Amino acid sequence: MSLGFALTILLDGISYGMVLFIISVGLTITMGLMRLVNLAHGSFAMIGGYIAGYLTQGGTNFYVALLVAAIIPGILGGLAEVTVFRPLYRKAELSQVLLTIGIVFVSTAAVTVIFGAFPYPVVFPEYLTKPVDIGFRTYPAYRLFLIAVGGVVAIVLWYLIENSLYGAKLRAAVDNPRMARAVGMNVNVLFTGTFMVGCALAGLGGAMGAGIMSLEPSYALKYVVLFLVVVIVGGEGSFKGSFVAAMSLGIIDTVGKYFFSQAAPYLLYVAVFILLLWRPQGLMPAKSVA
Repeated sequence: MSLGFALTILLDGISYGMVLFIISVGLTITMGLMRLVNLAHGSFAMIGGYIAGYLTQGGTNFYVALLVAAIIPGILGGLAEVTVFRPLYRKAELSQVLLTIGIVFVSTAAVTVIFGAFPYPVVFPEYLTKPVDIGFRTYPAYRLFLIAVGGVVAIVLWYLIENSLYGAKLRAAVDNPRMARAVGMNVNVLFTGTFMVGCALAGLGGAMGAGIMSLEPSYALKYVVLFLVVVIVGGEGSFKGSFVAAMSLGIIDTVGKYFFSQAAPYLLYVAVFILLLWRPQGLMPAKSVA
């Protein structure tokens, strides 16, 4: 195997991993920090993707479509957090699972009625559909775009969650909401805002990643296990772990598709099985979880 071919596989894996990360990091926050088992997270990614597809097919600027594809799921997520999810925070996990999987089925039916049962494309700018010269070969501009945007999102989120006052407030509100309220923090607003950001990122990832993870009515159900795997393998509540897990799983899945195309879906879950046997608490668990 040549060095150029190996680098191509690596870039493919990283670009796929970036999509997984952008979508899954919101689930990392809600499951790990806010203690909510949200199986409906993929529905927000699906909604963002369909919005971007509808807008770009109608001639809307691609970047405007991405912005709208992030904003609308964010708003819907905020409404859902206030009306549906908030009463579930202190409920048993089974209640959370049943309600959120119900949302998946409802969103799947709604998308089927509105957009049809067939794959729904997002129209990317022409310059993103062409290859560019990266020195050792030409490579799709679209995948380089995913890597670049994913890297920026990762840096911004790392700062917000790990090094900002907002991140400290969020962790404090989760660990002891009564004490957080006693010192003047508006815990409800903090949770709603955080949930909105997670859903907005899911919508953004669903729109950006439509060239890799095709949009179809079964999207939310088809990929929910993959999003959960990123969270669990990374370590519940760990932002860094989520990033490392997404990159690792993206590369493993890509290698499997290149060399073991028939067994690629099984190879990914075998790798997950081995990783969890080795590190049952996740690759980089959050301090509060470890």
